[in-house]
Amino acid sequence: MLTFEQLALAQEGFRLEADFSLSPGGITAIIGPSGAGKSTLLSAIAGFFPPASGRILWEGQDLAPLAPGARPVSILFQDQNLFPHLTIADNLGLGLRADLRLSGGERTKVAQALDRVGLSGLGDRKPGTLSGGQQSRAALARALLRARPLLLLDEPFAALGPALKAEMLDLVAEIAGETGTTVLMVSHDPADARRIAGQTILVAEGRTNPPEDTATLFAAPPAALASYLGT
Repeated sequence: MLTFEQLALAQEGFRLEADFSLSPGGITAIIGPSGAGKSTLLSAIAGFFPPASGRILWEGQDLAPLAPGARPVSILFQDQNLFPHLTIADNLGLGLRADLRLSGGERTKVAQALDRVGLSGLGDRKPGTLSGGQQSRAALARALLRARPLLLLDEPFAALGPALKAEMLDLVAEIAGETGTTVLMVSHDPADARRIAGQTILVAEGRTNPPEDTATLFAAPPAALASYLGT
């Protein structure tokens, strides 16, 4: 269970509060106006933005003492965070060992992850030689190798065309269902939430609202969401 316990995130001219729990497993979308704090919330979970007060807990454990790399979290950003000078296989290998001194078994895991996301045989390629969709698949494969129970998506597929983005979202949903991973997905597009997220969190007006059933929320949006959607 992911718990925000009287959490407050703050910096000059900005404050965001959250106080609720999120059950493990499943996909939850995070939606709201630009600048509301959606990405900041993910950064706080991942350990890149310290809370002004309150706590973030996973399975009852306070995450504050843990460095980002020690947290039960993988995060995908818009730029995919692939190192251009490394092969795709080595980029994935970083998810297992920072020194890339992989055992035979670990190299097998890399090959299996590439196969799982449809990139079998492309491990020796550099990121710059792949399409945007293939780079997204590689970044997702690295997250799979890390095998962390929390996967945070900060609009990693925003630059993809509609069909390819839908394909990537479906792949995330499929893999999350297989592994039981808890997914939090920031998006500006309500269609993304409707496609794969059972729950949606509205971030607006300095508050992170508790998750609601996605279909119910969009069928009768509160004023802040209706204003954002232009309805």
